[in-house]
Amino acid sequence: MQELIKNFGLDWKLFLAQAANFFILLVILRFTIYKPLLAFLAERKKKIEEGISKSEEADRRLHEIGDLKKNKIKEAEEEVVKIMRSAESRANEEAQKILDAAAQKEAGVMKTAMERIEAEKIVERKKLYTEAVTLVKKIIVKTVELDPQSIDDKLIEKVAKDQVPA
Repeated sequence: MQELIKNFGLDWKLFLAQAANFFILLVILRFTIYKPLLAFLAERKKKIEEGISKSEEADRRLHEIGDLKKNKIKEAEEEVVKIMRSAESRANEEAQKILDAAAQKEAGVMKTAMERIEAEKIVERKKLYTEAVTLVKKIIVKTVELDPQSIDDKLIEKVAKDQVPA
């Protein structure tokens, strides 16, 4: 082995000094660079894991919000349908009330009109009766003025025609 060390040109003192320098450098690098680098990597890993968990939480909440949105839209649509049905039934009720009121008013107007017609009929009948009485009186007076022996149907018709306005 000694010969091998000589062939390669290794000096044990130099090798020992280099090993000591390596361990000193290793200790220095470990405390100045390696530990802070490991702490930085651990913190970075922790932030990445938090980001992933927050992303999963956000996805879950987004999904819940989507479900909630669908439920609210469905409830709103049901409420709209309910309101429209209620409005339609109220409109039908109001239309029926208006039709009933119109029918009652029509019946009242018809009753009033019939009463007026009946009253006018009575007035017209009285006028007709009065005119008929007057006409009969005039016919009788005219026929009495004539010779009662010469009265026949043609004469009565002639006198009546003269008395009745055309």
